[in-house]
Amino acid sequence: MTNPTAAMLVIGDEILSGRTRDSNMYHLAQALTERGITLREVRVVADDHATIATAVNALRAAHDHVFTSGGIGPTHDDITADAIADAFSVGISHRADAMALLAAHYARGGQDFNDARQRMARIPDGATLIDNPVSIAPGFTVGNVHVMAGVPKIFEAMLAGVLAGITGGAPLLSRTLRLMRGEGEIATAFAGFAAEHPDLAMGSYPFNVNGNYGTNLVIRGTDPVRLDAALLQLTDLLA
Repeated sequence: MTNPTAAMLVIGDEILSGRTRDSNMYHLAQALTERGITLREVRVVADDHATIATAVNALRAAHDHVFTSGGIGPTHDDITADAIADAFSVGISHRADAMALLAAHYARGGQDFNDARQRMARIPDGATLIDNPVSIAPGFTVGNVHVMAGVPKIFEAMLAGVLAGITGGAPLLSRTLRLMRGEGEIATAFAGFAAEHPDLAMGSYPFNVNGNYGTNLVIRGTDPVRLDAALLQLTDLLA
């Protein structure tokens, strides 16, 4: 059975400007690999309503799951929820359950549940809330799109809850052969080896240590026995 596919949409001017370094994609890629879900595409877009909606529609049509990060906070530039609602052609309003969660949270802290904070309870019609054990303000799922916060700690906590409810496939495993030889020296033989093993994914990744060139050859697949056998064959061929 083919593993489910996924895409990620990273939303935020701060990412595109270089002000903030995104770590959510790295975390998502690792989590999906372990879950047996293949991450096929990642896009980064600005805080622009039409751009977000267009990207969401393209990604959700092409993949089994779409994970978004960013743009669901209390400020004027947090427009992701509205853009998602437009992408699905549904309404958006202050959801009673989300309002109750946030009202109780701010009451416990003795803080005012003001209009800005209430914006975080605006949820597209028909969405399912995503639990936020860190700061309460929920994410949400509409169709196959899972909308989460951009703050890494919150994103990671939300993602754990989402993945618990998603059926994955066979986890993608890997084996690595590290050679102190340049890519150009082993490229032809490696290409031939990869062609002989079409059921496995293979990649070549060069490195330089103290002026010495080397290459990591990585074999990926879902069967550990198959991977171990391929690694032995590759070692005999090139090591």
